[in-house]
Amino acid sequence: THWKHGGIVGVTGYGGGVIGRYSDVPEKFPNVESFHTFRVNHPSGWFYTTKVLRELCDVWEKYGSGMTNFHGSTGDIILLGVTTANLQPCFDALTEIGFDLGGSGSDLRTPTGCVGPARCEFACIDTLDIIRNLTMTFQDEIHRPRWPYKSKIKASGCPNDCVAAIARADFTIIGTWKDSLRIDQAAVREYVKDGFDIKTVVIDKCPTRALEWDGKAAELILKAEDCVRCMHCINKMPKALRPGLDRGATILIGSKAPILKGAYLSWVLVPFMRMEPPYTEFKELVGKAWEWWDENGRSRKGL
Repeated sequence: THWKHGGIVGVTGYGGGVIGRYSDVPEKFPNVESFHTFRVNHPSGWFYTTKVLRELCDVWEKYGSGMTNFHGSTGDIILLGVTTANLQPCFDALTEIGFDLGGSGSDLRTPTGCVGPARCEFACIDTLDIIRNLTMTFQDEIHRPRWPYKSKIKASGCPNDCVAAIARADFTIIGTWKDSLRIDQAAVREYVKDGFDIKTVVIDKCPTRALEWDGKAAELILKAEDCVRCMHCINKMPKALRPGLDRGATILIGSKAPILKGAYLSWVLVPFMRMEPPYTEFKELVGKAWEWWDENGRSRKGL
C-alpha cells in the first residue's frame, strides 16, 4: 500500500473516531487520494438487528466505499474508505440511524465486553450493562483525545475471558465469585458412570490441586481455600459444576503489547469488587488513575 502517515481529519466536535488515510501516489490512484476510516461504536455484545445493519450499509454505500470490517480488534465497526468531503455528511447520516463514533488516538478507546449473560451461563457480571454504562459515562474521554496515550477498558463475564481482556486492556474487568464452587454430586456421578475420566481430565489438571475424587463415596471434594477459579473444571463438567453465587469482578491493570519489549498481561489491582449499577466504585478508581497518569505519564506510554 502507498499511504502517507496519518492525516488530521475529523468531524465537528470530535477529536477521535476518524483515521486519516491519504495516498502518497494520488496521481496513479486518483480515486483513493483520500481513503479515511471511520471507527463506529458497536452495541454491547455486538448484537444487531438485520434492519439496523441494512440501514448502516445503505449509509456507507451512499457516502463511502462500501467496504467494512466487522469488527476491529477493539470491537468497533470499521468503515474503510471515505473522502474528506463526505466525512461530515456520512457522520450526520450515521447519527440519524443511532450510531456514534468510537475512540481513536490518545483517548479512551471504545469499551468492549463479551456477550455475558445474554448467551453465557457462566457470566458472573452483566458485561452488557457495564460496557453500555461506561460508554455513556465516558463520552468526553472517548471522543476528545487528551492523554499521553490511548487507554482501554475491557470486560469478561467470567475467568474464561473470551475477549482476552487480560491481554488487551489498561483496565481489565473479569467476572468472578467469592464463595465456593457449586457442585452437583449426582451430576458428577453421572459423568463418571458414563466413562468420563475425572482424574485425568479434571483432578490432575487443577492448577492448585484443589479437587479430589473420593472413589468410595463417589464424591468430588473441593478445598475451597485452594481454588483459584480458573474455570477448567467447570468447562469440562458444565452439567455438574457452577460458579459460586457471591459474585463480582477482579480488576486488573496494565496489559500491553509493545513491539520492543514484548507483551505484558494485566496484574491484579482489586481482587474483588462488586459490579452493580451505577458502578461508582469502578468509575472513581479509573478516574483517579487517569488523573495521575495525565499529569505524570510519558508520551506513548500506557498506564
